[in-house]
Amino acid sequence: MTKMAGRKPKHFLWQVEGKIAKIRLDRPERKNPLTFESYAELRDIFRDLVYADDVDAVVFLPNGGNFCSGGDVHDIIGPLVKMDMKELLAFTRMTGDFVKAMLNCGKPIIAAVDGVAVGAGAIIAMASDIRIATPEAKTAFLFTRVGLAGCDMGACAILPRIIGQGRAAELLYTGRTMSAEEGERWGFFNRLVDAAALEAEALDMAARIASGPTFAHGITKTQLNQEWSMGLDQAIETEAQAQAICMQTGDFKRAYEAFVGKQKPVFEGN
Repeated sequence: MTKMAGRKPKHFLWQVEGKIAKIRLDRPERKNPLTFESYAELRDIFRDLVYADDVDAVVFLPNGGNFCSGGDVHDIIGPLVKMDMKELLAFTRMTGDFVKAMLNCGKPIIAAVDGVAVGAGAIIAMASDIRIATPEAKTAFLFTRVGLAGCDMGACAILPRIIGQGRAAELLYTGRTMSAEEGERWGFFNRLVDAAALEAEALDMAARIASGPTFAHGITKTQLNQEWSMGLDQAIETEAQAQAICMQTGDFKRAYEAFVGKQKPVFEGN
């Protein structure tokens, strides 16, 4: 298995405490934009999380009052206008691979959103499993405002599942900002909390998830992501097989024994 606690990424902040990994993009003076290098390094770290046994949940945190301002205008957008089609497709596939790695990492991901979360920053929040925000959060899928389609990094597939087709269409066609209140009302954000409480709230939720049956959580994440493309009969059969696998785990037996003994179960993720 891979150990993640000792990793030292070059292009973002990374810290593992108590099986919870914390990620902060680290360019607060520019509202934390992404670069070619940070995209690739984030993709790679989420790919490696599949094999990690020292991380059970991941939290994306803001830095300097903002979450992420998307692709850096000078470091990404400027060079893109000079690339040929082959180079452009390599880039867009790489950014898509980042989202795929988030979806397939096997670990629940919580996005704690404050300030600006636009472009790829909105995508990171969207691709997370749970989203908590402050009332000041401003989220925008602003691809059309730079002359691109709204169908970036899985937005046309994932966003309608979260907030509905019509609302997603409005945001993706117009590129307008979704307020925090709208985001909570529409189901994009699970809850809103004051900025001073945001990090503690997100880490508390991560700790509660990490203290649960983490092997089973990985199964749950897989099913949540895969069942949208299944028919109902296939989904029910897949869940039957998934639960049969979980019923063979030590955590299932521990939960039963704790119930019989009128105690709280202590899960070990196996």
